[in-house]
Amino acid sequence: MKVIADLEVHSKYARAVSPAMNVPTIAEWAGKKGIGLVGSGDFTHPMWLRELEANLEESGAGVYRLKSPITDHQSLVSFLLTSEVSCMYTHEGKGRRVHIMVYLPSFESVKKFNNELTDMGANLFSDGRPIVGLTLAQIAETALSVDKRAIIIPAHVWTPWFGFYGSQSGYDSLKEAFGDLEKYIPAVETGLSSDPAMNWKIEELENRRIVSFGDAHSPQKLGREATVFELPEISYENVWKAIWGNAHSLQSTDYSNMQAVDRSPSAVSKESKILYTIEFYPEEGKYHYTGHRKCNVVYSPKDARKMGMICPVCGRALTMGVASRVETLASLHIETESVKDEFGVRFIRDKFGKKTSYIMLVPLLEILAECLGSGVGSKVVGNSYQQLINQFGSEFKVLLETPIMDIRKAVGEKIGEGINKVRLGDIHIEPGYDGVFGTVKIWQPDNQKSEPIDQQALF
Repeated sequence: MKVIADLEVHSKYARAVSPAMNVPTIAEWAGKKGIGLVGSGDFTHPMWLRELEANLEESGAGVYRLKSPITDHQSLVSFLLTSEVSCMYTHEGKGRRVHIMVYLPSFESVKKFNNELTDMGANLFSDGRPIVGLTLAQIAETALSVDKRAIIIPAHVWTPWFGFYGSQSGYDSLKEAFGDLEKYIPAVETGLSSDPAMNWKIEELENRRIVSFGDAHSPQKLGREATVFELPEISYENVWKAIWGNAHSLQSTDYSNMQAVDRSPSAVSKESKILYTIEFYPEEGKYHYTGHRKCNVVYSPKDARKMGMICPVCGRALTMGVASRVETLASLHIETESVKDEFGVRFIRDKFGKKTSYIMLVPLLEILAECLGSGVGSKVVGNSYQQLINQFGSEFKVLLETPIMDIRKAVGEKIGEGINKVRLGDIHIEPGYDGVFGTVKIWQPDNQKSEPIDQQALF
């Protein structure tokens, strides 16, 4: 079965997160989006963990559902126990600020993990995404010692300040950060400002999986990015197998309380795999280009090489964009080809056919807002969104599967055309930089027309 998953989510207890991010609302919006498996988010926070236990019951091996769903959308959604930790420490003379995701298969293992962090001095009440003075290696070792099936994935790896490869406080390699534990990192998460093709250029990621998740801080943002799994059934074990499916052949025998786990290709189920990821256009992410928002300075990688990394207006250092940072660390050049399905959606594969395919999308609310000339949160946009969901089932079904003719009949010619243009990549994006999201335009004045976005082009 095909399952769309968003496994990077935050609760109302995390900083800068909507108070609407409670368990029933997350389930409702995940169902509207077409997400079959959603992360619980923030299981390290004691109050949120209490709410998770009160609202969820195990529905399969290591996955959970609402105890008392009220709507059809809620009843369709399974939860995986997930959390994200903000590690802030000094390593090799440099301050590090890196976010890392941890997935565990049971409330029992979650409580053990939380107790271990508390014993090491972490204040888990401080934030849904706790800030801890522990190293990435300590978090990984702790999770694996608690449960051998723990999944550890660096989050939004290119974000300048909190991404693993971030230019401001990250690392240049997994070995540098994790040491011998590097081999227990099966995947990295792209973040909004990068796509799989950019990540494939990093040699140490060649045998790791690329996953994408939405990092939602509000219900409407669920599924901005997602990973599509093929699973015989929804279970923690099958997700684990899919994420490890193309990773290194490894065994874990070195650490106390950790039992040997065979991660070789022959040991993981061929039935459990990642089919493709659903991506934000990386240009739309708020750190794609180099720049300084205060001075309205924006550089492409080519411009940054030419002009340097000092703001020409104020003389301060520019924030290096993800595109430039990838260029700095890139070690591989991988040729890709673009294949379109019957709906015009592009799937990008390398010549070996081993990399995760991916699809570029614009969220449906953003498409509707431009088509209707109204704000994303307006009543007219909300009504059109709900009409489409009610008629076709979910946002992803509308964006990926529903024939354009049916959309046109349901909500009009312009919305149908807008969705079709997004499928074809016939859009224009002003790239984001230094914390400013990029802007997407489906239609432009004639004097501003440009070529459609080329999903194969990195720079």
